[in-house]
Amino acid sequence: MSAEPYRIVVAGGGTAGWMTAAALVRFLGPGFAVTLVESAEIGTVGVGEATIPQIRLFNAGLGIDENQFIAVTQATFKLAIEFVGWTRGGRYMHAFGEVGRDNGGVAFQHSWLRGLAEGVAQPLAAYALNNAAALANRMQRGPARTAQILPEMPYAFHFDAGLYARFLRDYAEARGVTRHEGKIVEVRRDAETGDVSALHLDGERAIPGDLFIDCTGFRGLLIAEALGAGFEDWSHWLPCDRAMAVPSERAADFTPYTRATAHPAGWQWRIPLQHRTGNGIVYASDALSDDEAAAQLLANLDGAPLGDPRPLRFTAGKRSAFWQANVIAIGLSSGFLEPLESTSIHLIQSAIERVLKLLPGRRISAAQRAEYNRQTNLEVDRIRDFLILHYWANDRDEPFWRARREMPLPDGLAHKIELWRASGQIVREEADLFSEVAWLQVLAGQGIAAESHHPLADQPPAAQIAEYLDLLAKLTAREVAQMPDHAAFIRQHCAAREEIAA
Repeated sequence: MSAEPYRIVVAGGGTAGWMTAAALVRFLGPGFAVTLVESAEIGTVGVGEATIPQIRLFNAGLGIDENQFIAVTQATFKLAIEFVGWTRGGRYMHAFGEVGRDNGGVAFQHSWLRGLAEGVAQPLAAYALNNAAALANRMQRGPARTAQILPEMPYAFHFDAGLYARFLRDYAEARGVTRHEGKIVEVRRDAETGDVSALHLDGERAIPGDLFIDCTGFRGLLIAEALGAGFEDWSHWLPCDRAMAVPSERAADFTPYTRATAHPAGWQWRIPLQHRTGNGIVYASDALSDDEAAAQLLANLDGAPLGDPRPLRFTAGKRSAFWQANVIAIGLSSGFLEPLESTSIHLIQSAIERVLKLLPGRRISAAQRAEYNRQTNLEVDRIRDFLILHYWANDRDEPFWRARREMPLPDGLAHKIELWRASGQIVREEADLFSEVAWLQVLAGQGIAAESHHPLADQPPAAQIAEYLDLLAKLTAREVAQMPDHAAFIRQHCAAREEIAA
């Protein structure tokens, strides 16, 4: 390696910028110099964030103590997402972790489908440890305590995104990341190669680099404005284009799950933190005005608002290239998928992992760029399909929802639905973030019935299937019954300075 350090410049702070900078300085050696440029005058989108269990791997990789992280970011635990009203009057959970237990090599859903047909199966929730614990407001870490056949309960977090970014900034700067405060007024490019050569800041300062990470949000200052990367619009599948967010006083219902409640033109989120509750409404502007959305949001809080609703405009979709020239877009600069399944921070995390795996030398090859873009496209497209499924599989009466049922589906999603309907089969594809049991919970939860199941599920006698399903449900209930209350668990292990109400 050259005696000169390899210069990586992160443009933009917030969650995306500081996650990127923290990971780079943690995993790259002394031959690399990491710089971050941000302006305190430019706000970030993050309000209260819900995550998926992979965030634990990221924090552990940085060597962050989990209890300290929870306390500093006012975090709570997250075991699931509750979906309310996506079908007429119904609710269900998409819970992390396993559902049931395979029986003789046959995936659990086939035994469950047989049990439903024979009248001996309970709702799917009875066989999901995380689902049962979430509904009971319980939480534990580590192996199951009452039965070895039960899995360890996976979990994620709800946390204050601004506090997380500040926490990672302290982490990164303490390990050598250089931060420059200022607005980027010009993106300078090499006349011969077209690569970005430097960022020029107000005050006639220049920040040169070899590789640039664009974390400038929706604007995409480097990837879009400087390099001209296009945008693939997905609003024909995901038509919501507005959101409003507002914090409220922490509710007494201190739940270890996120809630997504459907409304006539979109949905509303609820994210409980230790010090407040994060709320927001996502909607289609051609079906609901901004004033109507704000009124609806405020009318459906379970605590007094702590400010005025903050508006956000977006278009669902992705960049035509996530890595172009010597610029890699991470976070909102790479595209946007609404936070229905809490994937925003995961997409930052997976992008960082790809950067580290495909990190170029001083000469960037077209093959590296192509592979990065291929992997990212696959991951984002699979998440898109999972979100579309929620909208399409509804039986609501409003025009917005009728239009969602009638829209043509992406080919891959249509095939997955038909395979499930025909045979109860679910196949996980390359780069699919969501497991078979994740798809199962949404397909079943939103009322898409399977017409058949695997023939091997019919081999055990009827009494054996009934006993098997009953035992799994009883073991799950017994395990949950001995778990401590969620708020009490946080008070004992990782409370922030503010006391949590009992």
